[in-house]
Amino acid sequence: MRANQLRLYFSSFAYVLMQNLRRLTQQGTALARPQCDTIRLKLLRVGVQVRLSVRKVWLAFTEGYPYAGLFYEVLTRLQAIPERT
Repeated sequence: MRANQLRLYFSSFAYVLMQNLRRLTQQGTALARPQCDTIRLKLLRVGVQVRLSVRKVWLAFTEGYPYAGLFYEVLTRLQAIPERT
């Protein structure tokens, strides 16, 4: 019973996270009104090489990734959201 409850919490949290991601970052883009599965496939399921330095995280996309521009646009909008204190 507890395992099912935990899975329900994770699913609910993931759904709310995806809805807020769509609401805050994707207005006026090609992904303005997609389903959560479409966001997951186009933005979150990305093959990328990650390099870490002391102060930066470098993402190296493959040249064949068709949504790189959209990914960077959404990332820029996420970075522009002010932090709550």
